[in-house]
Amino acid sequence: MMSDYNWFEGIPFPAIGYKKETLEDCNKFLVKEEDLFILSYPKSGTNWLVETVCLIQTKGDPKWIQSVPNWDRSPWLESKAGHARLINMEGPRLMTSHLPIHLFPKSFFSSKAKVIYIIRNPRDVLVSGYFFWSETKLVKNPDSLETYFEWFLKGNVIYGSWFEHIRGWLSMRKWDNFLVLYYEDMKKDTKGTIKKICDFLGKRLEADELDMVFKYSSFQAMKENNMSNFSLIKDNAVANGLKLLRKGITGDWKNHFTVSQAEIFDKLFQEKMAGFPPKMFPWE
Repeated sequence: MMSDYNWFEGIPFPAIGYKKETLEDCNKFLVKEEDLFILSYPKSGTNWLVETVCLIQTKGDPKWIQSVPNWDRSPWLESKAGHARLINMEGPRLMTSHLPIHLFPKSFFSSKAKVIYIIRNPRDVLVSGYFFWSETKLVKNPDSLETYFEWFLKGNVIYGSWFEHIRGWLSMRKWDNFLVLYYEDMKKDTKGTIKKICDFLGKRLEADELDMVFKYSSFQAMKENNMSNFSLIKDNAVANGLKLLRKGITGDWKNHFTVSQAEIFDKLFQEKMAGFPPKMFPWE
């Protein structure tokens, strides 16, 4: 499996579009006070959050999200193309990252820049990741969900261990410039989450503007928006007919895990996340 990723500091990255030199530069990236990061472990609702924040910034006006690809609106810090774009970007920068805390820009930790970190039930992350990565040529494709299940538990998947990623970043949860959101809460109370983001960013939306953000960040709206659903990616070296949005629901893992897998996962979760109160994670 080693040859199917770009490995850096013990973490596997996609085989295409990511370079060791860029990842090294991430640690030295100069963060500006007005920067905003959308941060997550892959398949946690990242692009949904990006869409929501973009719409908040335009007070619900969909022109920007319908005319500019999401990777240009919020470039990926660790990708070769995104990093180059961000270095030359003027004004307040919105950027996206899946980096674990030890690979993140050191300058962030002494800045007033803001991070919104979204967390999702890792069981759903696992299932979503399996179906998504299997459609790409960025990684070694597992021959079954059972195989991917084993890889995920060992951290032998893109961006490494979910448990280490979450444990690392949750150490920041009490910082004033760090907002933790949960995919499950966002699904349950989308408008309430939008308001929470607005409060964190110091933004105020009128009722009709809030309705517009809600409308254009919906699963169906994103699925129909070619700037947001990855349908612009036509490179056969990356994927054939890549689909970013599959179901957009919570609890899909129950349709795929065996009883044995559920028990194994529960046991590992309790071991790895010991020290965090169970109420911190809003899933069953």
